[in-house]
Amino acid sequence: MSQQFVPVVGSTGKPLMPTTHKRANKLIAKGRAVRRFDRGLFYIKLLDREEGYTQPIAVGIDPGSKKEALTVKSASHTYLNIQADAVTWVKEVEQTSTQMRRSRRNRKTRYRACRPNRRQGQFQLPSSTRARWGWKLRLCRWLARYYPIQVFVVENIKATTKQGQRRWNSSFSPLEVGKQWFYAELGQIAEVQTVQGYETKQLRDKLGLKKSKNKMSDQFEAHCVDSWVLANSAVGGHTDVDNPAILCIIPLRFHRRQLHALQFAKGGERRPYGGTLSMGIKRGTWIKHPKYGLCYVGGSNKSRISLHDMDSGQRVCQKAKPEDCIILTTASWRIKSERSKALPPHA
Repeated sequence: MSQQFVPVVGSTGKPLMPTTHKRANKLIAKGRAVRRFDRGLFYIKLLDREEGYTQPIAVGIDPGSKKEALTVKSASHTYLNIQADAVTWVKEVEQTSTQMRRSRRNRKTRYRACRPNRRQGQFQLPSSTRARWGWKLRLCRWLARYYPIQVFVVENIKATTKQGQRRWNSSFSPLEVGKQWFYAELGQIAEVQTVQGYETKQLRDKLGLKKSKNKMSDQFEAHCVDSWVLANSAVGGHTDVDNPAILCIIPLRFHRRQLHALQFAKGGERRPYGGTLSMGIKRGTWIKHPKYGLCYVGGSNKSRISLHDMDSGQRVCQKAKPEDCIILTTASWRIKSERSKALPPHA
């Protein structure tokens, strides 16, 4: 099981120190706590206590272009390792949207009146940059609800500079601007520490840990090994990995409502395309089906909805009745658990 420890929150929702499954079951049996689930994370809520003693907990963050990792750790235990897929499709979608908008302007058609700049005075980021760094921020805020995090340790990635050219890409590139925005938002949750890439390697080599060259692997050695050493550098306590199990999180891609489909349909007309509701149910919602088990909601056709497998994302049903589905929670990601092979000492 990827979740060896159970997060605990007080009666007012304040995060406390995680506990073992055995102790959590005892608290539930005595009526002192209730079970709760949140998009792949099992936790308990105490009914008779609001606060408690907490130890320093750090979250190590290893950003990446395709996959990234987060580790929640204290000096005593590694509570959770997460490997998440990065959001990579926004730039392509924005290019398509721009092309549609420009072609629509050339057609003789009615158009909506111009709106004032609703983002005036706000910190503006390119859409793809905000999506990438906003995804990391959402995961950090999610973890902060259930763990008393005191520090975030982030590997400080840098933009590539061109020798002999202006230094615009080191100060004003989307990567640098997005990174600074992320640090500012993350600092509102807890303290933020940054570590350079070569320092991460030094920490990894000092502990005798090796990183896999297969970056698309779902094993601990691919990305979580870096997030683990980053968290361990802040709180210490281990010279070997005590919990290599990981929870894989994959963000769902929603097709927002467009003016019409890109290709003509039969008869020379273009059908409407996109949307985030299927028969009144928000797409991505986790449901329990009597035949297919745990799934999430995809598209719809007439009075039926499609269901997708949680582990693979493949469609398993296209004509499910909404009344047969038990709605569990709305979500913007799916999960799959991987049992990583235990690392030998100083592998």
